[in-house]
Amino acid sequence: MSFPTIRARRTRQSDVWRRMVRETRLSPDALIYPLFVVPGEGVRHPVSSMPGIAQLSVDEAVKEAKAAAESGVPAVLVFAAPEHKDARASAALDPHGLAARAITAIKSACPRLSVWADVCLCGATDHGHCGHVLPDGAIDNDASIQTLAQVALNYARAGADAVAPSDMMDGRVQAIRRVLDRDGYSMTPIVSYAAKYASSFYGPFREAAESAPAFGDRRSYQMDPANAREALREVLLDVEEGADLVMVKPAGPYLDIIRQVRDAVRVPVVAYQVSGEYSLIKAAAERGWIDERAAVLETLTGIQRAGADLIITYFAPEVARGLRA
Repeated sequence: MSFPTIRARRTRQSDVWRRMVRETRLSPDALIYPLFVVPGEGVRHPVSSMPGIAQLSVDEAVKEAKAAAESGVPAVLVFAAPEHKDARASAALDPHGLAARAITAIKSACPRLSVWADVCLCGATDHGHCGHVLPDGAIDNDASIQTLAQVALNYARAGADAVAPSDMMDGRVQAIRRVLDRDGYSMTPIVSYAAKYASSFYGPFREAAESAPAFGDRRSYQMDPANAREALREVLLDVEEGADLVMVKPAGPYLDIIRQVRDAVRVPVVAYQVSGEYSLIKAAAERGWIDERAAVLETLTGIQRAGADLIITYFAPEVARGLRA
């Protein structure tokens, strides 16, 4: 049978039909909102390259988290940009450091909100790399994962509902799992940045998180954008080491990777719609070149359709409000 007996347009002819047969449905429950925390009080410093996003002091981050929760967003992801930076990432290890205080404050004010803590060294180091740097400029993988495990433990003790290592060091999931289990945090999930690419879309984030490397780049530990099979290898290794959720970052340029990861694993898949993706939409919308709301919903739907169960996005609160309206 073919045309005119078969007419695919029959179930597209009205809004009612389109809603009834829709295959992919965005929900506020799928959204995670990133927060950038900085020292001080009453600080709300706009990020110039990310319209609508600001660096926030702990008190302002609490307000932002409350507003996100009220919009229907179930989780926030905390990044910290401490004032003190050194080679050891001491601020990230400090139980009273900026990130730990922010986690505790947000969790205390919003007990039903899930607080995820980004685990990396770049924001707390004077060199801006995600691991410890050797005298020749190489990254000391094995020393780095021991520090990362202690940072994750510090954040779990502060009240984090999940720890999310974003460093891309080999073996860090296993190292974190062992330390968490040893110290009584066996129920704290690890959300692994399992396939994190060395992307050109991170620029605005590095302004917000104050985490640009002081020298070189991150290509020796973040993934080559040309590689797909390697992403599956990374993801499967992290699952084997104990990752409870795995992440693909960025999202939009890597929809094929999200799909392959979704087909390969049985744990939840997270995708990060990164700062560059956000800023591109904002810039085009400000010039009247695109409809911002339509573009946001289309990109997020595409990410979910590719296989993401959860999406980290700077659009989370406004999308959640719109979906609940």
